[in-house]
Amino acid sequence: MNSDRFEPQILAYCCKYCAYAAADLAGSMRLDYPPNVKVIQLPCSGRVDVLHLLHAIEKGADGVYVAGCLEGECHFVEGNLKTRKKVEAVKRILAEAGVEPERVEMYNLSSAMGPRFAEIASEMTERIRALGPTPVLRIPGKHAA
Repeated sequence: MNSDRFEPQILAYCCKYCAYAAADLAGSMRLDYPPNVKVIQLPCSGRVDVLHLLHAIEKGADGVYVAGCLEGECHFVEGNLKTRKKVEAVKRILAEAGVEPERVEMYNLSSAMGPRFAEIASEMTERIRALGPTPVLRIPGKHAA
């Protein structure tokens, strides 16, 4: 592998019951997915706030995604539906700020979808790699934490 190749830093906010369980299954199945995806376990994807997503980008994450239960199957009834709206709001804010909205995404998984979790991690890595490093750190006065 070329050592000059951009390796994006990606945060994945995953609900405990479905997406995190899918990540665990992917690991148990020994499926390969990029190591640059850092998984953060949440009790529900509904706990993600607009500020969490924006703060991650501001602090230098090249991409961020939220992975929750399948629509209609959230353990907390509507947590993932509310989060989808938050993700869409963040995309609009990023676009208004001149940052690619594709850097943020929402996915829905069941706990049995280990292979899909690995695919998503790879898809996001390739998407962000194509976009390049976050432009936020290139803004004068901004520094990585």
